[in-house]
Amino acid sequence: MHTLQGHKKNTKYWDALKAAFPHTVPIFAGFWFLGLTYGIYMNASGFSFWYPMLMSLTIFAGSAEFVAVNLLLGAFHPIQALAMTMMINARHLFYGISMLDKYKGTGWKKFYLIFGMCDESFSINYTAEVPEDVDRGWFMFFVTLLNHFYWFSGATLGGIFGSVIRFNTEGLDFVMTAMFVVIFMEQWIKDKKHTGAILGLGLSVLCLTAFGADRFIIPAMTAILGVLTLLRKPMEKGGGIQ
Repeated sequence: MHTLQGHKKNTKYWDALKAAFPHTVPIFAGFWFLGLTYGIYMNASGFSFWYPMLMSLTIFAGSAEFVAVNLLLGAFHPIQALAMTMMINARHLFYGISMLDKYKGTGWKKFYLIFGMCDESFSINYTAEVPEDVDRGWFMFFVTLLNHFYWFSGATLGGIFGSVIRFNTEGLDFVMTAMFVVIFMEQWIKDKKHTGAILGLGLSVLCLTAFGADRFIIPAMTAILGVLTLLRKPMEKGGGIQ
């Protein structure tokens, strides 16, 4: 009896993993490339591979981890670091609200699902059609776990390769800028309306002019979040925030 129950449990986990894995294959390619780049960037900045390994395991927020490199190299400003991290990942507040119903009944897995939620995991878990014979909680768990592992392994290997293989890393720090440019362009192409993007660009340029290159990020993010919050209802009536 116990053997049969154990077999059913193992089958449930395996079925959920098999259903989740194909959805994460495209994420694997992107996360490994960015993870390797992040690990090499950390090494080029003077950190051993332990730093990207532990940060990718415990933080698991790609953009925030790239930003953290400069925060670790600069003067100690905990309030600024907290504010910048919250602004960078403010979108996760809306992700969390959207996933309230989907996370119901997942038990202890809910804690890891909340911790491991990233753009890609949210997108898959929110939109994927889970097969009827697959446990929804375990499906979302394995999607999150696989994406986490991709990023963790890429960042760790990047840190190791960066310390073993010597090559010119000049310009590697531009990867963060390039990543955000690509994300912005993909969003611009996908969306029909560009009100949000234009507001973001305009407010960023305004804050850059007012505060300078070293201090404009937090004011710009605060302004963007505030303006989009105030204009959310009118923009939704006009066809959605894009």
